[in-house]
Amino acid sequence: MSLSSLRTGQAHVRLVQASTVLLTGALIAGCGAGYRPVVSPINPSGPASQPQTFVGVVSSPSPTAPGVLSVVDYAGDTIMAQAPIGPGPLSFTLDETGSNGYTVNSDGTLTNFQVSSSFQAKNIQYTTLPATANVVNLFTPSAGIWTADLTGNVIDVLTGFPGTFKLAVPVATTPVTIVGPGVVGQRNYAIAQDLSDTTGVLCNVSPRTVTASGEADAIEQASFTVSNKIPLGKCPVYALETPDSKRVFVLNRGDDTITVINSQNNTLDACTPFPNQSGQTVTCHPSLPLSTSAGLTGTNAPAIAGPVYAEYNAATAQLVVADYDGNAVSVIDVSLDIYGNDSPTFGTTYTIPVGASPASVTALFDGSRAYTANQADGTVTEVNLVSHTPIKTLPVNGHPRTVASVQNSLYGKVYVASPDSPYLTIIRTDQDIIDATVLVQGNIVDVRASNQNGTAGNAIVSSRKPGYGQPCYLPPSLLSNSTIQANPSACSTLP
Repeated sequence: MSLSSLRTGQAHVRLVQASTVLLTGALIAGCGAGYRPVVSPINPSGPASQPQTFVGVVSSPSPTAPGVLSVVDYAGDTIMAQAPIGPGPLSFTLDETGSNGYTVNSDGTLTNFQVSSSFQAKNIQYTTLPATANVVNLFTPSAGIWTADLTGNVIDVLTGFPGTFKLAVPVATTPVTIVGPGVVGQRNYAIAQDLSDTTGVLCNVSPRTVTASGEADAIEQASFTVSNKIPLGKCPVYALETPDSKRVFVLNRGDDTITVINSQNNTLDACTPFPNQSGQTVTCHPSLPLSTSAGLTGTNAPAIAGPVYAEYNAATAQLVVADYDGNAVSVIDVSLDIYGNDSPTFGTTYTIPVGASPASVTALFDGSRAYTANQADGTVTEVNLVSHTPIKTLPVNGHPRTVASVQNSLYGKVYVASPDSPYLTIIRTDQDIIDATVLVQGNIVDVRASNQNGTAGNAIVSSRKPGYGQPCYLPPSLLSNSTIQANPSACSTLP
């Protein structure tokens, strides 16, 4: 090999090596230039979001002036929307969705409105009832509006939004409330006191002197006919149904009992004891006593009870009852066995002393505690539903008639309203302190929450007009107005 050939070969090798280095460098540079670090975002891990809940507050500046609806936000305790509604609102309720509200007004109309942050006066609609109608209370399930009408002793059925009169169903004398499933079901029950006294005086002033027994008329939703007439106690004033539509409970203020209706069978919850499919003995309970005079025994059992309001707590399968005349709360096991019969513990009752004249009660969704509106002494009592003992008492504005609650995974709030105060008192349940007071226009008629546990849906769809056995401890301005109370002597006068 010549010297020139050797040099040429070495040069070629160096050129190849240089090219390799350049190519490797380019590849490395290319990898580096294309590399981007992958970053996984870390979302905030703060408190759970607040429930999408609104609280509707209906107030009345004067007996004849337009009422006012205030929509209060759960999270901020502020008024999100406010507008006038019908004149002299007498009672208020929400439908099963929690988004549609209704009031009975002193001029014989119904107000229809949506409870939301965008609520405006222009969206309010009115329904004119029959000219002679004398409506005591509303029942507003998901389909239609049912009204307890003293004129002719009928249940007026309205459909659509706003409600349009459909028909009237004759029932027993003095129908005062209606109960049934919140969603479309098989039947509703008209609760009647069966008294000739249409002013409601006796069931307010002296309910235990009443001798007539009430009646529950079962109205089939498909045919709007009465399929059964079920006997009740004296002066029935309120009723509620379990979410599964298996039991109805009717509160009888006149004899301190709760009538139990087996709504599956459309009869009283009565039977001869029998073994269920598992061999357990089943005992039925057509009536539950609330006082010693009615046959209740046990610690703190009052001589008289006077039940006026109750809530069913699904978490514990218990009724929580406000005993207005006994200054107590009754907590009653109403659980069923797997076959739909009364369980062995059904009817077990605990009585808890609270403040003076509890007009209503609300139970937190988890079944841990309840709060009572003590009308005579202007307080709220917090009750432990596990130990069945009172926890503490909080003073509030006015003489409270209504309490409503909302509870989510973080904490709950209790809303307290008085017929002689324009202030809505808000209690935080994680600290059991008064969190805020919200001023509305006029004294409060009633307050309702769009849901009770932070999810869509409202379980309380019956209104509670004062009178006819319902507490009507009212200010003189309302007692003096004949459109508010047919007979003012049926109520006590506030200072």
